[in-house]
Amino acid sequence: MLNRNEQILVVEDDTQIRNFICYALKQEGFSYTTAGTAQNALSQLVSGQIDLMLLDLGLPDFDGMEVIKKVREWSEMPIIVVSARDQDKEKAAALDGGADDYLTKPFSAMELMARIRVALRHLHKIESSKTQSILSVGKLKIDFDKRLIYLDDAELHVTPMEYDLLALFFNNIGKVLTTKYILKEIYGVGYGTDTQVLRALMAGLRRKIEKNPARPRYILTEIGVGYRLVDE
Repeated sequence: MLNRNEQILVVEDDTQIRNFICYALKQEGFSYTTAGTAQNALSQLVSGQIDLMLLDLGLPDFDGMEVIKKVREWSEMPIIVVSARDQDKEKAAALDGGADDYLTKPFSAMELMARIRVALRHLHKIESSKTQSILSVGKLKIDFDKRLIYLDDAELHVTPMEYDLLALFFNNIGKVLTTKYILKEIYGVGYGTDTQVLRALMAGLRRKIEKNPARPRYILTEIGVGYRLVDE
């Protein structure tokens, strides 16, 4: 059993699913607490030290999307949505609303633990990167101070837009970024939902950082939602 200090809040009103999640967390050595309603969850978040939240959207008192909205007013803790809602537009809405990841029911304990580990690594990297100007994933590296990209220790010649796109991913390692969010951050609000320009920019960047752009290693496509920089 792993020795973990992180405290996880499981927000789920279905007793069977909640017990399944808690058992999986216990097996991995995580500390956890539970809530069956949105109001109870918010009370625990305000009064306790929670490092990550697993959140069902279909809660009995009010929708989980409202929980995400309220939490994001004061906290950047990782939020992993665990929901039966499997439509791409609902996934994108939750991610745009501030969730870090989205896991559709049913799911395996192995997949859930993998998502949790990625989210917690992202949380720790946010803290450590505040004093770091260089970050790396595998053999891909970014120097924020010099605005340079390296692959296998060789400098890559990227355009300013390609740099900005990759920098956005490095600031969100392991997190799913929706196309809407990326467009807003890179191009501004004027581009709306024009995904063609983003696909073209992504294709150009992948040709430079991926050995096989058709089977990317670093930036993965989350079909119907957006993209994710892997956390290795």
